[in-house]
Amino acid sequence: MTTNRINVLLVDDHTVVRAGFRMLLSSQSFIGEIVDLDRGELVCQEYKQFKPDVVVMDLAMPGIGGLETIRRLCQLDTNAVVLVYSIHDEIIYVKRALQAGAKGYVSKNSAAEILAEAVKEVASGKRYIEAGLLPELQDVRQDEMENLRAVVDVLSPREFDVFCLLAKGLTAHEAATQLCLSYKTVANYNTQVKKKLNASTAADLAYIAITLGIISTK
Repeated sequence: MTTNRINVLLVDDHTVVRAGFRMLLSSQSFIGEIVDLDRGELVCQEYKQFKPDVVVMDLAMPGIGGLETIRRLCQLDTNAVVLVYSIHDEIIYVKRALQAGAKGYVSKNSAAEILAEAVKEVASGKRYIEAGLLPELQDVRQDEMENLRAVVDVLSPREFDVFCLLAKGLTAHEAATQLCLSYKTVANYNTQVKKKLNASTAADLAYIAITLGIISTK
């Protein structure tokens, strides 16, 4: 694989759609190897083997579907870059995809070149939401962001340190070493932080930290 091109894992249950996306993406000079799959159940295994730079995924698929696939993939790798390309352009789908861990969202109703632009943007570490969806997304997420920020603001200094490290993908053992604390102490902080933020996993912590701009995906 070349290091200067973006390798893509394409996931869509329609053969014709996958062929069209593959043709579109392969015509771009910055796109490298493309592997395609027809269902979410295969994604995590293929991801470990192929190690793509970007996963382009539909939401409406049989089986576990796109949202659960995104959640599982982000649990496997908190740095996974997922771009949703879906027929659904309603705000609830955009919001749920981002909550699951997606870094971008593009509607299939958009112009074809938008997909290529979105792939390039998310691969560079930026978030990409189709322009027509962004104002609505900001409005819907404003209250959620304010609530999260209020909770994060009252974390103790040590709780905040642990939160940041775990959100970046460090394990409790790694965080303990970096903070010169015992594993048990960090584990206790981890439990307290998750309870305060109503978070269940490290992926949830990462989402909160990225949403609030505490850590960057760049």
